[in-house]
Amino acid sequence: MLGMAELGRLELDSGQKTSLVFVGAFVLVGIVLSTIIFPFWHLIREDVFEDVIILTNDDGVCYVETVDFIPKTIENCSSISGENVSIKFGKGLAWATIVP
Repeated sequence: MLGMAELGRLELDSGQKTSLVFVGAFVLVGIVLSTIIFPFWHLIREDVFEDVIILTNDDGVCYVETVDFIPKTIENCSSISGENVSIKFGKGLAWATIVP
C-alpha cells in the first residue's frame, strides 16, 4: 500500500500518457458527436392532446387515427368503436392513452 509521500512521486511513462490523451480525446469526440447527431432533447417528446373517434376495439386494444397520420394504439381500452375520446400521445409516437 502506498502512503501519501509515494503517491506524490508516481509518474506516468510516455506510453501511459499517450494512452491517456487518446482515451480522453476519444471520449470528448464521442460526447461532441452524440450531441450534434442525436441531441438530448430529442428524447423528450412534446405531449399532444387530441379528440378522436375509436375506430376499433380488439380485445382491449383500441385503434384511432390522428392528425399526424400515425395510427395510434391504446392499451387497456374499454371504449367501443365510434366513441369520442380525448387522447394524449408523444409527438411522432404510435401509442396513446385516453385522458379524462
